Amino acid sequence: MQRQKSILSFLQKPSPEAHNASGKAPCQIPSTLQPAQASNLGGISAKVPLADEVRGTDTPPEKICRPLFTSRFPAAVDFGDERVAQPFSSILHKFAKNDQSKSSSTMNQNDSVSFGLLSKSSILEDNYSEKRNGMSLEDRENNDNDSVHGVDEKAQNIKFDLDLLGPETPAVRPRVPHFKRIQNTSDFDHVACSFVSGFNKRQKQNEELPGKGVHGDKSDISSSKFEWLNPSTIRDANGRRPSDPLYDERTLYIPPDALKKMSASQKQYWSVKCQYLDVILFFKVGKFYELYELDAEIGQKELDWKMTVSGVGKCRQVGISEAGIDDAVEKLIARGYKVGRMEQVETSDQAKARGKNLVIERKLVLMATPSTVVDGSMGPDAVHLLALKEGETNNGSIVYGFAFLDYAALKFWVGSFIDDGSNAALGALLVQVSPREVLYEKSGLSKETHKALLKYASRGSSTMQMTPIVLDLGFLDANEVKKMINSHGYFRGTSNLWTTAIESEMHYDHVLSALGGLICHLNRLKLQDALRNGELLSYHLYKDCLRMDGQTLLNLEIFGNNFDGTLYKHLDHCRTTSGKRLLRRWICHPLKEIDDINDRLNVVDGLINNPEVISVMSQYLCKLPDLDRLLGRVKASVGSSYVLLLPLIGAKILKQQIKAFGLLIKGLRMGMDLLMILQKEHKVSFLSKIVNLPVLSELDDLLKQLEAAMSEDFPYYQDHDVKESDAETLSALIELFVAKAADWSQVIHALNCIDVLQSFAASVISSAGSMCRPVLLSAKPPSSSVQGSCRPRLCIKGLWHPYAVGNNENGQVPNDINLGEDTTEQQPCALLLTGPNMGGKSTLLRATCLVVILAQLGCYVPGEKCTLNPVDVIFTRLGATDRIMSGTFFVECSETASVLRNATQDSLVLLDELGRGTSTFDGYAIAYAVLRHLVENVHCRLLFATHYHPLTKEFASHPHVNMQHMACTFDRKINGEQELVFLYRLASGSSPESYGLQVALMAGIPKSVVEAASTAGDRMKLMISDNFKSSELRAEFSTLHEEWMKSILSLSSSSRDCWDEDTSDTMLCLWHELRSLYRYHCFKKLA
Repeated sequence: MQRQKSILSFLQKPSPEAHNASGKAPCQIPSTLQPAQASNLGGISAKVPLADEVRGTDTPPEKICRPLFTSRFPAAVDFGDERVAQPFSSILHKFAKNDQSKSSSTMNQNDSVSFGLLSKSSILEDNYSEKRNGMSLEDRENNDNDSVHGVDEKAQNIKFDLDLLGPETPAVRPRVPHFKRIQNTSDFDHVACSFVSGFNKRQKQNEELPGKGVHGDKSDISSSKFEWLNPSTIRDANGRRPSDPLYDERTLYIPPDALKKMSASQKQYWSVKCQYLDVILFFKVGKFYELYELDAEIGQKELDWKMTVSGVGKCRQVGISEAGIDDAVEKLIARGYKVGRMEQVETSDQAKARGKNLVIERKLVLMATPSTVVDGSMGPDAVHLLALKEGETNNGSIVYGFAFLDYAALKFWVGSFIDDGSNAALGALLVQVSPREVLYEKSGLSKETHKALLKYASRGSSTMQMTPIVLDLGFLDANEVKKMINSHGYFRGTSNLWTTAIESEMHYDHVLSALGGLICHLNRLKLQDALRNGELLSYHLYKDCLRMDGQTLLNLEIFGNNFDGTLYKHLDHCRTTSGKRLLRRWICHPLKEIDDINDRLNVVDGLINNPEVISVMSQYLCKLPDLDRLLGRVKASVGSSYVLLLPLIGAKILKQQIKAFGLLIKGLRMGMDLLMILQKEHKVSFLSKIVNLPVLSELDDLLKQLEAAMSEDFPYYQDHDVKESDAETLSALIELFVAKAADWSQVIHALNCIDVLQSFAASVISSAGSMCRPVLLSAKPPSSSVQGSCRPRLCIKGLWHPYAVGNNENGQVPNDINLGEDTTEQQPCALLLTGPNMGGKSTLLRATCLVVILAQLGCYVPGEKCTLNPVDVIFTRLGATDRIMSGTFFVECSETASVLRNATQDSLVLLDELGRGTSTFDGYAIAYAVLRHLVENVHCRLLFATHYHPLTKEFASHPHVNMQHMACTFDRKINGEQELVFLYRLASGSSPESYGLQVALMAGIPKSVVEAASTAGDRMKLMISDNFKSSELRAEFSTLHEEWMKSILSLSSSSRDCWDEDTSDTMLCLWHELRSLYRYHCFKKLA
């Protein structure tokens, strides 16, 4: 609205005095005005500033407006008998209803005159531009400080007749978006934004190029004038071309001769840019920030800024004023760019004091990347920067060392793990950490690791950048990393020695190398505050928790799903952003110890039974800021006195630090009040088993002192007027606060735990279906009489998927799952599931896994009753998640191989449509062998869904396999045709077929095609029916019976010398097993 007012203020009725006796409109400048007379306008100045008036709604102007009128130059000048309008009025020639032929010469001479921002006529601009282009950057800096910009009051009183514009048509309608993008012209003090550009955009672009006329060439804009920047000749700092494997894309080679010819300002910029080619570098010039050459291309592309040839060394440049720099940086970071700012570290007076011809000193002091953002627009999710180091163990296994950073919270984590060819553990790390950027040693990762990184990068919620580091420039030797940390005093925010986090790691050298790569990267980004004050912690991928690899987290849609929802969204009723991040960490690491699980369940029970406590918690939690990140920002400000000394920017940073500290103190007060209330009401005792709380009374006294100091020194901390003494005062308060940083961290962690636990309770209260507390059973040793007779149990009654959308009108259909055995009831450990396509098999399998995860998180589960032994690992194999370009069958075999290698008796395995990626007979053979191995050798809890119906015959009589199917029925339509109806109910026995033809009809395949398929299917069944008779006969004699019979025959044929007491016991056990099984089948037939 500000811009529209400034434009419309000139579109008013003209003053009567503006017309001469001949009736000419004031927009017509007579040809009698000679260039010599017009040149007198060159020295005009103005009194009224327009800096605030001309700013647009999107981007502020990058240059200050040039003057138009002075107090000694009237709006109109008398030349003889005629009263001549000034250049400002000449804009009306565009709207004057004169004969086109008569006005053509006038328009050609004056259509470069600007309107809304008061740019000069072409006569004045030629004179000014010639003088301006000859200035050095130093001269322009000094000239900028002395320039006065504005217009005379008489010029502002000029009024136009709106009727002169005529009817508004697409040809004359003002282009509002264009006015919101005010860009630089050939000089620093000129901003052009006129109605002329709306009618003749091509002419405006050409006029704004220095030394270019209407027909000027635009080649200088499209390509750089520096040969060493061209793609055909560009090299890194070591002279390597991009085709070289060791090419460092972060640096740039500038020939020494070219550097010698540059001015002092040019050397300032390019001496830094050659080391940060991968960073968009803003260069501070007066009250503006400018981008040059390659960076200017990005500014033009991403921010829609107009590029001109100007700036340092008359190169391509775009720019923005001080008021718009923060918004521009935020937009570039959001689009994945690294951004740096070269600030003026002294004023112009200080530069003059050092020497008359010295340029203002500038340094690269502020850098930000997508993985090191700290502002409030970054969202609730943690933003991580990950460094990865790959190596090999002595036995040939792959080992990874890693280190990652949450810069906003100022926390580092380090760890290591061994992985196999499937990269399952690496996938788990990438899903758990969800890094925004990955640092790795160039040529230091295997091809398989690269594939895994690309796979999980495409499946994440945010874009993951890959940053290769040239050999020996980051991932240093372990001893060098230790020396660097100790010599610089890094990780002083750690409560213990920094080595404590690494000493427990088996692969010590790999961890330190990854940490070294992260440290070198942060040093390059000038982020030493994180290294000095950061906290170093150890990170365990699977220790003491339910293991879920990366593929399982994707298959179960824990964090990502485009349709129904995710487990994270289902549980997320957190009131704070830091609580949301803790919830994600808990979901990645469900518990295994029964006592720890029951401690959480006890808290959730208490909250459900006392909803008033949840209400009190919510009232306090919803008012809390992001305490984790505020604590990190306050800790980062320790030792940042150098930045505070910078002119202009130092005061701004100090103001931000005061605000952050004030918000942290206020937030901790609300958090402490909540903990004191819970302690007073004896509701906080349950937290003692989950978190370690410090003595609240001591912290409360310290907090009161800090509150009193803030009230006295910074009463309006959110918008404080900075004084010289504020830096010292704030530093003293922060030092007092940071002395208890470990205790404050415990308080914040306790508040986050309260938030997550009340979120668990809220999800139960708001649930649409029945929820129950799971019963955790302790592990029992297997019976010595028969191997594997007492296996882990999983029993769920009334199971339903917690967030899947049911297709039936009455919502989801609950089902019962029974796997394993106990002392009172015997159930097979494996479920062989069949049924029609779209019948709900995959939903049932996922729901079962989700119940296990929820139970071991310490949360209620969807169902009427749930009993289980804790699970150590969940393995999943789902065909619907295959990547097309990876080879479907290869992916099947890789994931299945990981299951067969790592599954134990305590594992839960989910296999869906195994063997579908190859021929029918090969796929069936693999499915048969895998199922038999898991049932008879591993004895794990298994959910096996298949469309291979002969498998149901092979395992129909197996004592450890239960046959069930998803029920369906046929509904007769009015026209007599039958329609397949899915019941989503789990029924006993196997499904007779998969009803693929019926599903094909529902999907829209033409009926004629389906009928032809039905005929072909019947013919194929007749052809191969004899081959399946043996499978029908095997329904009464399972593969396990076959093994027992082979054992009996082998023993009976052995010599008497080998017959001992153990052999007799084995024969007796086998005889009893066969006899009990025979009686069971006879009873089943009679029933």
